[in-house]
Amino acid sequence: MKKFDALTPLGLLAGVVLVGFGIIANAGINNFLSFIDIASLVIVLGGVTAALLVSFPLKDVKHMFKISRQAFSVQKYDLPELIQTFVKLSTKARREGILSLEAELENVDEPFLRKGILLAIDGIEPDVISDILQAEISAMEERHRKGRHMLERAGEYAPAWGMTGTLIGLVLMLNNLKDPETLGPNMAIAILTTFYGVVLANLVFIPLAVKLERKTDEEVFFRQIIIEGVIGVQSGENPKILEEKLSAFLSERERTKKEGAGEGGSDEV
Repeated sequence: MKKFDALTPLGLLAGVVLVGFGIIANAGINNFLSFIDIASLVIVLGGVTAALLVSFPLKDVKHMFKISRQAFSVQKYDLPELIQTFVKLSTKARREGILSLEAELENVDEPFLRKGILLAIDGIEPDVISDILQAEISAMEERHRKGRHMLERAGEYAPAWGMTGTLIGLVLMLNNLKDPETLGPNMAIAILTTFYGVVLANLVFIPLAVKLERKTDEEVFFRQIIIEGVIGVQSGENPKILEEKLSAFLSERERTKKEGAGEGGSDEV
């Protein structure tokens, strides 16, 4: 189940606040507005957008905001519960046969798990099941990589376009050295575009790409456990052995919690 990930907007807000605090602490609140320049922002954002349009198909660029929204949600994976699901499936399969698992599909919400169980019910060999599910994981990783790649490229383009704006400002400044009144605005464009480019790259684009990469790694890890569980059930492994094998995927904290829950359950009986 996906939930709103408050850490992403919190991190973005914290970055903006810290940068703002640094400006105010050194320049004073009266000079804060001097760090806002629409022309500089247009150069950076417009340049990044133009570069993305050159680099990627239009349909992919249109989906960039949709892809970015994924960084604002978190998928909770309950690994101990998943392991217990496989223990129950393995027990039922050993007692009533693999075909009896078809009745359990109504209680399975995870599509990847449902597909694995269906392949097992169909009597497909474990190696073939593994190949099919691994291919699906690889396809998912590639889809995620393509979406994440745009954010990574945007993180590379932003500082470069900031430098482009700096060069524009410097050219304008050098062409008008005889007019002191134009030195300030032109210098502002020269400096602020680099500032905007660096901030956007290192606070927005690259961190969002890293967040999406982490989410992909978590999903791949979760699906790898499913593959091991499905093969174990299809092969008729002993439920206790299967549980021990899948428990190797748990973190130390999750193992301790699982063992504590098991002891508590035995005391009640």
